[in-house]
Amino acid sequence: MPAPGSALVLPPQAPPDRPRPLNGATVHGLRGTGHLRHRCEMPLLWLSVVLMVVGYAAWVATIAWLVAVPEPTGDAASLRAFLLMGPGNQFLMLLPLLPFILWVARALLYARMRASGVQMTPTQFPEGYRMVVEAAQRFGLRRVPDAYVVSGGGEINAFASGHGFRRFVAINSDLFEVGGSTRDPEALRFVINHEVGHIAAGHVSFWRGVATNLIMSVPLLGPALSRAQEYTADNHGYDAAPQGVAGAIGLLAGGKYLGAQVNLHAMADRAAWETGLWLHLVVWRASHPVLTWRAHALRDRRLPGRIMVKPSPATAWFPRFHPTGSQPSTTWPYPAQVLEAMNRLEPRYTGAAAEEQFGRYPGVSYSVSRDEIRLADPTPVPRRLAPPRTAPPYAAPSSANPPYGSAPDARSPYAAPSSTNPPYGSAPDARSPYAAPSSTNPPYGSAPDARSPYGPMPDTEPPYGSMPEQ
Repeated sequence: MPAPGSALVLPPQAPPDRPRPLNGATVHGLRGTGHLRHRCEMPLLWLSVVLMVVGYAAWVATIAWLVAVPEPTGDAASLRAFLLMGPGNQFLMLLPLLPFILWVARALLYARMRASGVQMTPTQFPEGYRMVVEAAQRFGLRRVPDAYVVSGGGEINAFASGHGFRRFVAINSDLFEVGGSTRDPEALRFVINHEVGHIAAGHVSFWRGVATNLIMSVPLLGPALSRAQEYTADNHGYDAAPQGVAGAIGLLAGGKYLGAQVNLHAMADRAAWETGLWLHLVVWRASHPVLTWRAHALRDRRLPGRIMVKPSPATAWFPRFHPTGSQPSTTWPYPAQVLEAMNRLEPRYTGAAAEEQFGRYPGVSYSVSRDEIRLADPTPVPRRLAPPRTAPPYAAPSSANPPYGSAPDARSPYAAPSSTNPPYGSAPDARSPYAAPSSTNPPYGSAPDARSPYGPMPDTEPPYGSMPEQ
């Protein structure tokens, strides 16, 4: 782990003809990108296909029984009434029509993009369109998908879909805006490669859509398949833009302005700390991985993203600084305790970095690099012992950071391999842009946390109106 406050360095990317196994995925041979597939996706998909076949077989058998036995008696009569006049008629009517309904819906969605969206072309949003084309080439698509920017009304979102053999991606304007040079182009590159990854992995094919829409009505199973697909698309985004991870998580969690203030490590560690039945119920019902679990999977590439059970506390990289929501309220600190801790502690980045507390805005120059805050050690330091700020990874040219072309920059993510920047596979966890736990940053449970700002908690909570002991 780098020293607290030091700039984190990304390893060089593997060449396109040397695919890297990411996120614990296994090779399934899908258009050359099967190595990017989440390991749970294919078993869940095949289970969905089996249930779809069973569902249609049950529909055929039900229709045959209704025709063969027009006037049943007893329980069979009640079943017939349930199917023909009760909620069961939805099963009889909608199941055979689902493919046609889905085909019409996809056609109308594509037509809406063509009628109202701003199409990316070599002369309209060319920077974003280049990202789409490069993603299509990287993932082996035969054709370049259409790409559109649509007004999202403030919503941060993007999606991929298709109609027939045509494929397209759409980016909401509020998300697309983050790609400007004053914001974070790599975050937009991650998002675009994520969406093109859905196309490359076959998630938007017609019959895949039929199976997915049917299985989404099955509790637990349908959302689990959807989350596995999202992890697969995240693997595609990481493969092309590992430097966009922190920006993408910040964008989704804090929005286009405040994303620069969202600390990736703090988000990822909460996946290991936060627990409880209610939290898991939220996860199990979600079509996308919750952001804490998603950040955890993107930061540490040694294990696949979690589908059903949270990561172990041992996977946290930094000591816990604040109580979790699953702890009893009697263990939470009093206001006086927190204020006292805040008065003697401070974030590791202060001064010039504080200007980013309310985000980045177009047309404003910032002296602090994009990742200086969101990749920092999230634990505070004593005010009088706060370490000095170090040069950000993209600092202005100087004697220690010569301009491009004058000398190899060992801190660059695309520098030649060296002792400080080993090639892929030469050292443990060399594929990750973020350091792993080490002797200077032991995983949770290996040593007591001496940096906690709060003293021991009282056994019982004092009555209302009384003051805590100072």
